[in-house]
Amino acid sequence: MEERLTSQKQIILDYLMGVKIHPTAEMVYSAVRKKLPRISQGTVYRILNNFVNKGNAQVISTKGLSHYDGDMSYHAHFICDNCDKVFDVFDTCPQCDVLRKKRVKVGKVNHYKIYFYGTCNKCKK
Repeated sequence: MEERLTSQKQIILDYLMGVKIHPTAEMVYSAVRKKLPRISQGTVYRILNNFVNKGNAQVISTKGLSHYDGDMSYHAHFICDNCDKVFDVFDTCPQCDVLRKKRVKVGKVNHYKIYFYGTCNKCKK
């Protein structure tokens, strides 16, 4: 049975898909409250976790914070060791798509995640 997409879920999903940042649950809650002033923080957290479990969003964990990304295309992430911001990194590994079609000794690869860690340009200044 497919779960229906309520207006609350749709607004949260639209927000995730419409931002280039990787917001924390608190940031999503603050933004969504502008459209849904009566939504609870717990509801936002449950919906975000549901999206992750259903494959509609991904979570990137950094130093105890969870950042959410609505872009489910194959891409890597750069995580700044200093400010903890998460950035999308596209086209850094043209051969990485081969990984999904590859069989390794332990089984077939269905998906992958690549994280780069370092200091972002803003923190280097």
